[in-house]
Amino acid sequence: MSLESIIIEPKQSAQFAVIWLHGLGASGHDFASIVPQLRLPDSLPVRFIFPHAPVRPVTLNMGMPMPAWYDIYGLEAHSQQDDAGINQTNEHIVQLMQTQHEQGIPAANIILAGFSQGGAIALHTGLHYPEKLAGIMALSTYLPLSETFGTRTEEANHATSIFMAHGTGDVTVPLSFAETSKRLLKKHRYPVKWRTYPMQHSVCPEELRDISAWIQSCFQTIHL
Repeated sequence: MSLESIIIEPKQSAQFAVIWLHGLGASGHDFASIVPQLRLPDSLPVRFIFPHAPVRPVTLNMGMPMPAWYDIYGLEAHSQQDDAGINQTNEHIVQLMQTQHEQGIPAANIILAGFSQGGAIALHTGLHYPEKLAGIMALSTYLPLSETFGTRTEEANHATSIFMAHGTGDVTVPLSFAETSKRLLKKHRYPVKWRTYPMQHSVCPEELRDISAWIQSCFQTIHL
């Protein structure tokens, strides 16, 4: 199954791509509108891809169907995780990256990004991907399946820049979840760039400025 996506093309022929995954119950439209706010230079030809998650029953939502990258059983740190759903979505995102490669954008020119549940997938897929990516961005999220982290990860992205950001007032995905994930990644010597902002489960203007600077830093060396 290929994921339906919103695609925003640059003014020039695309040389880079950002694949940005939305959160639980949302859609690709959630973040498509922020592209102009990033104020990326026209000289950096970046294609933005905002895929829509498939609709599936979500246990946390009393089994009612909603757009979700995987099932959510609970919001506690010890809650069961949907291994099968995470791995199934991983395959869809890998296919999406392969499509970009076929269109002339190699993995090294791709940033895999996501917010909340989408950020969890960005971390999982990015760190298990066998080819080096330009960067991994994880906003207001956590590292899923952390109990087995390190047993199946690929070396290709061990030095890839990881941008993690979180709201200090987030009650949906508590800051402590992200901090635990950050510590685990740093323990395994991943280069995490960490930022917090006085906000809840959302994004803010200061964060968008930092995201823009980080995206440019990831692509700038390749572009020069």
